[in-house]
Amino acid sequence: MKTLIDSSLIESALAKLEVTSLNDLSIRQLVSLVNRFEKESGEEFIHFEIGVPGLPPSQVGIEAQKAALDNGVAAVYPALDGEPELKAAASKFVRAIIGAEVAPAHCIPTVGSMQGTFVSLMAVAALDKKRDTILYIDPGFPVQKTQADVLGIRREAFDVYNYRAEKIGPKLEEYLSTGRIAAILYSNPNNPSWMCLTEDELRTIGELATKYDAVVIEDLAYATMDFRKGLDPATGLPTQVSVTPYTDNYILLLSGSKMFSYAGERIAVACISDKLFERKSESLKERYGLPSFGNVFVHKLIYTLSSGVSHSAQMALAAMMDSAAEGVYNYRDEVAEYARRTERIREILTRHGFHIVYDKDVDEPVGNGFFFTIGYKDMSGAELLGYLLQCGVSGIVLTSTGAEYEGIRACSSAIKPHHYDLLDQRLAMFEELVANS
Repeated sequence: MKTLIDSSLIESALAKLEVTSLNDLSIRQLVSLVNRFEKESGEEFIHFEIGVPGLPPSQVGIEAQKAALDNGVAAVYPALDGEPELKAAASKFVRAIIGAEVAPAHCIPTVGSMQGTFVSLMAVAALDKKRDTILYIDPGFPVQKTQADVLGIRREAFDVYNYRAEKIGPKLEEYLSTGRIAAILYSNPNNPSWMCLTEDELRTIGELATKYDAVVIEDLAYATMDFRKGLDPATGLPTQVSVTPYTDNYILLLSGSKMFSYAGERIAVACISDKLFERKSESLKERYGLPSFGNVFVHKLIYTLSSGVSHSAQMALAAMMDSAAEGVYNYRDEVAEYARRTERIREILTRHGFHIVYDKDVDEPVGNGFFFTIGYKDMSGAELLGYLLQCGVSGIVLTSTGAEYEGIRACSSAIKPHHYDLLDQRLAMFEELVANS
């Protein structure tokens, strides 16, 4: 039967990338592959593979960044630890949506949360020589594991789907009790499944992190984007549950990319708990020549990796965070569009025989959001992706995220109004292809 892409073309493309299986493709490699297939076929693909914001960037940020450039900041090196405006705004934002107190001095701009994670891993791995391992609560963002591999840091992981509620504590303790865990890393809401850890689960994580002296790295790239939850009636602001009430060993990673659709400027903030920022260790001093965590983070790691963060981008994020914390800018109304898209996409997929892989969030259905997970009958993720690519639909294999379950991670961000009918047609092609294979 006729397909958009022949399977032989997929095989030859993988060979050029020196990759033997679709399981082994990074997200960016897959993007490159799909772009090539679009050019060769002349057909538009349904892009489920990469979480690029699909909304206009925040006008609040644009205006602030333009004003900063007009004021000449492009000629001035930014401060390593961040500009005062952003540091104050990040502290205010954390207080408004989480209720946590992090001093402005301890809010450090990073070149996206990618750099925030990278620097955090480098710093926490050097806190204590005996603690040489990062524990990932999976499924998770694949590149965060690649970062540990690049740095030569040991890692462990478990798929949290089967360890929700009261089961998460004993599972965490299996790893923490070894004495080797330097940090626990997770995203909430979760990339890729969109599961959301609950207050009770976060209490367990925080209390065990304190008990075993592990740092919690909480990736809040999608903070407040659990659209099942309303606004705080006392403030009228969106809220985000967090580990912060339950431990004082944490780093919060807050990115401008998804909340504010500001991905292109690579701007984020690492908010380091006051206690951790001031913490000293002989291991840090031996490794980096400075004893305190915060000084190592800023004056050794940020300095050598990027020498700070774009001055004007900091002004943009400062304006967005400040106006959001004041309730002047309701960014959540804008990004709720992703939930509407996902709801409609899931209906089309279900009609064509697909199922949601990570379908439960403890005792309720997983919400609609930026990401979702799909499977088809008993197909492996790589097999499913191979069929979908032939029909002009992309995604990433779930096992690359540390998932124990087979399927595809999909993202609704790139979906445009005409894509719904196109997806329906492509999935009809997929069903015919599978039936005749």
